[in-house]
Amino acid sequence: MANIEKRTSKDGKLTYRVKIRLKGFPIQSATFERLTDAKKWTQQTESAMREGRHFKKTESKRHTLAELIDRYCRDVLAKKPKNARDQVRQFEWWKAEIGSHALADVTPSLIAQYRDKLAGGITSHGKPRSPATVNRYMAALSVAFTTAVKEWGWMDDNPMRKVTKGRESRGRVRFLSDDERIRLLKACKESSSLYLYPVVVLALSTGMRQGEIMGLTWDVVDLSQGRAILHETKNGERRAVAITGHALEVLKELNKVRRIDCNLLFPAKERAPQKPQKPMDLRTPWETAVKKVELQDFHFHDLRHSAASYLAMNGASLAEIAEVLGHKTLQMVKRYAHLSEGHTARVVASMNDKIFGK
Repeated sequence: MANIEKRTSKDGKLTYRVKIRLKGFPIQSATFERLTDAKKWTQQTESAMREGRHFKKTESKRHTLAELIDRYCRDVLAKKPKNARDQVRQFEWWKAEIGSHALADVTPSLIAQYRDKLAGGITSHGKPRSPATVNRYMAALSVAFTTAVKEWGWMDDNPMRKVTKGRESRGRVRFLSDDERIRLLKACKESSSLYLYPVVVLALSTGMRQGEIMGLTWDVVDLSQGRAILHETKNGERRAVAITGHALEVLKELNKVRRIDCNLLFPAKERAPQKPQKPMDLRTPWETAVKKVELQDFHFHDLRHSAASYLAMNGASLAEIAEVLGHKTLQMVKRYAHLSEGHTARVVASMNDKIFGK
C-alpha cells in the first residue's frame, strides 16, 4: 500500500513524499517535486516489488564490491585451497581499486576501465601483464558476481558478461629435440639428487604437471597395473595416468630403495619433527641440469609440452592428447595440431581409399 504525502518547505517549495508498505518487504520511500513523478515511481516500484525485481536492486545498492569479495573469499574460495592463493591476490587488486563502489555502480563500463588499467600494469617480475593474466583476473571476479546473482540475491545480473576479454596468444610450445632430450636425461641421471631423473622421466612419459608428480604417494601408484590415480588435479577431476615402459621400470627400481618413514615418492631429505613430510626441493637440481646442458628458454612445464608433442607426432589425436593430459576441452591442445598433421592426412587418405578405392 502506498501513501503520498504533500509537503511544503519553509521557502514555499512543494514536494511529494512517497512511502510504500508491502507485506514481506522493507518500507520504500522517495521524494519528488511533481505529483506525476511520485505516482509513476509508486506504480513502478510496487510492480517491481511484487515481481521480486526491486529487492535485488535494493540489495545491490546496500552492498559494496568489497563486501562481495570478502564474503566470496570466506564462504566459497576457502573451500578451494588449490586456487585460493592466486585468486586472493586477484581479488585484492579489484578490492583496492573499486572495492568501495556499491554493486549497483559496478557497471560494465567501470570494469572495462579498470581492465585497461590492469592490462597496462607491471607484474611482480617487472614484466607487462599478458592478456591471459588480465583474463584470469576478470574470470575470478566474474565467478564471484555469478555467485552473488544466483545464490545471494545481491545483484540482478553479472556485469562481466558485457565486458570484452583480451585476445590470448595460442600458447607457448617448446619441446625437446631428440638431442636435447638425450643430453638432459644424461645430466639428470648424473645429478646429486636421487629423484631428479625419475621425476623428469615421469614428466616426459606421462605429461603430468609438476605439482601432480611432486604430490605422488605410493598408495596411489599401482606398479603391477602400471598406473597412478591422481585424486587432486588442476581441473578438480580424478584422473588415471598410465605408467609404462622405461618410466615403470624406473619406479620399480625406486620402490626398492624407498623410504619407510614417508609415503611420498619424492620426499625432502629432512623431516622437521611433528611436521608433515614435504616433497623434495626440485628447483636447484633441475636448474643445475638445465644449465649444464645449455638448454635455452626451457622450463619444467615444457616437459609436459614435450610429452604432448611426442604424442602428436606419433599419431595421437587431439582428443587422445587431451585425455592423457587431463584437459576437459580440446582448446588447450589445439596448439599441437600442426604436429599431428601427418596423422590427419593419413586418416583422410584412408577414408578416401575406402569410398573411392585405391
